[in-house]
Amino acid sequence: MGRLRDGVFVVTGVSSGLGRALAREALAAGHRVVGTVRTEDALVEFERSAPGRAFGRRLDLTDTAAVPALVAGIQRHLGQVDVLVNAGYGHEGTVEESPLSELRHQMEVNFFGTVALTQAVLPLMRARRRGHILTVTSMGGIITLPGIAYYHASKFALEGLFESLGKELRTFGIHVTCVEPGGFRTDWAGRSLVRSERHVADYDEVMGPIRKARLERHGNQLGDPAKAARAMLAVLDAEHPPAHLVLGSDALSLVREKLSALEREMTTWESLSASTDLDKGER
Repeated sequence: MGRLRDGVFVVTGVSSGLGRALAREALAAGHRVVGTVRTEDALVEFERSAPGRAFGRRLDLTDTAAVPALVAGIQRHLGQVDVLVNAGYGHEGTVEESPLSELRHQMEVNFFGTVALTQAVLPLMRARRRGHILTVTSMGGIITLPGIAYYHASKFALEGLFESLGKELRTFGIHVTCVEPGGFRTDWAGRSLVRSERHVADYDEVMGPIRKARLERHGNQLGDPAKAARAMLAVLDAEHPPAHLVLGSDALSLVREKLSALEREMTTWESLSASTDLDKGER
C-alpha cells in the first residue's frame, strides 16, 4: 500500500488487548482511528484519548445487521477506510464439557462478525483500489492446544477465509494479512477469556495443569502489545506485505514445530497418500 499517512483505521475492540495497543500506536503515528467498543463509558474514554482523531462507535459483533449502517456512517464522516483491524476473544473448555451455545457465540463474534465487517468495508477499498485488512487470527489459527478447541475453530476458519480473500483482492491493490500472535501481556487470558464450567472428572488430568499454567502465565507473557502494534503498522508500509505475520518468539517456535511435524507425518504416509490416484492406464 506504500507509506500510509493520515490514514483512516477501523479497529474492533479498542478497549483492551491488541486492538487497544494498535489504536494507540496508530493515533501516535498521526492516523485517525474509528474504534468499536461495547459501552458508552468506553466510547467516551477512547475519544478523549485523541480528540478529533479518535472516534468511538458502539458495536456488538453478534449484531451483524448493524454493521452496514456503522460503516456507512464512517464513510459519511471520514470518507474512506484505509485499514481494517479485526480482533476477537478467547474461550477455554474441553469440547465435551462446553455447551454448543458457547461455540455459537465464539463463532458469531470471532468469525461471522469479522466477516460482516470486512464485507462492509470492501466496497470502499475496492472503489479506491487500495486498503489493507489485518485480521488477528493468533497462532491458534495454525497450531492447536487442548482445552481451547472452540477458539481454535474460530481462528482456523478465519485463516482459511482471509487467505482466500487475499487472493481474490490481489488485483485490486488491497492487501490481507493474518496476524498470528503468541502470548502477549493483554487481558486475553484474564478477564477477556470465557471459561466453561468443569464437570467431567476424567479431564482433570488434562485441564487442571493447563488452567493452572495459563493463570500463572497471565501477566508474565513474553509479548509486548505495543511492539506487536508497531510491527503491524510496519507491515502496512511494506511494498509486498505478508499474507501471514507470526508475532512473538513463542509463536515462531510453536508454528515451526507444527509445520515440521506436518512434514514428517506427510513423509511417513506419503506412499499411502499417493496410492489413491488412478493408475496410469485408467486416466
